[in-house]
Amino acid sequence: MQTIKAAVCHEFGKPLVVEEVQLRAPEMGEVEVTLDAVAICHSDISFADGAWGGSLPAVYGHEAAGRVTHVGPGVSGIGEGDAVVVTLIRSCGSCPSCSEGKPVICSTPYDGDKGPLTTAEGGKLHQAMACGAFAEKVVVDQSQVVKISDDIPMEAASLIACGVITGVGSVVNAAQIRAGQDVVVIGAGGVGLNAIQGARIAGARRIVAVDMSEEKLEIAKEFGATDGVLATDKKPYVKAMRAMGRGADAVIVTVGAIPAYDEAPRYLAPGGKVIMVGMPHSGAKSSYEPVVLAAIGQGMQGSKMGDTVIKRDIPWMVDMYQQGRLKLDELISGRWDLDQINEAITDTKTGSAKRNVILFNR
Repeated sequence: MQTIKAAVCHEFGKPLVVEEVQLRAPEMGEVEVTLDAVAICHSDISFADGAWGGSLPAVYGHEAAGRVTHVGPGVSGIGEGDAVVVTLIRSCGSCPSCSEGKPVICSTPYDGDKGPLTTAEGGKLHQAMACGAFAEKVVVDQSQVVKISDDIPMEAASLIACGVITGVGSVVNAAQIRAGQDVVVIGAGGVGLNAIQGARIAGARRIVAVDMSEEKLEIAKEFGATDGVLATDKKPYVKAMRAMGRGADAVIVTVGAIPAYDEAPRYLAPGGKVIMVGMPHSGAKSSYEPVVLAAIGQGMQGSKMGDTVIKRDIPWMVDMYQQGRLKLDELISGRWDLDQINEAITDTKTGSAKRNVILFNR
């Protein structure tokens, strides 16, 4: 066991506590990664606020990058010193979902209470989302990491682990947008901006961003949106359709707001579909008219983590970044130390930040 610093959640809705914890060595099929950067995702904040329940005390954080410092037995293709992206996508490789090429919905359960972390006194400490990356180091399954080139900045690489693959993947993998089609993205935050980038990369004709902030709509245009519509306007879907000249082939909902889900089908063209990405709190419900969807062949489809296959998609996204075709540096709003994590979370909650990143070696 080794002692590291981590930001621990002891009580939902309360500030995280940066303290010393214990991390065991990697076991069969696992790797230890010393982190350089971890980004703060709204999912981490929702978990820490108790939106979806879970075991406490816990270490959150799942959007990270660093270098492999130790490998367990049975690990192949990854060695000490390798630069890697660390994701929450832990896949067994053999369940029905994994066998069908859908590792993000792997059906093999993982118990974070029995993971590599313990408190300083040796008590239970939950490794949330199979990562626990609000810490100096992590021990994760080899299926969760992807080797990357040394010349991509770690702070940029960390963003790929969740926000980028979720946003880009929702358009490219889930919606399967083709060149010339039209896309509406509801929510111009971190994931929404990446959905907009995905639509641009896929060759969408019109990309309409919908948000409650004029400032964020202007930022969305920097990432590829052709038009912006204020969600607070009366019947914003009418303005979006005017911008496109028709309904959308896909509406990507990147926020967990029920009003956004209620209105999303109104933006659709016949045959279009809503891609459901944003996660409302447990128990929240949306409503829509199924007869409309049935009558004109529309659909609603959930998309977890952009339906990503990380060993296929992350190297492609790194290459797109290196070509200058995928914006990552521009997504970073602030850089913080681990001791400042509560301030970074507060800043993220304002809604003005694209992505705040915790850096461990600055």
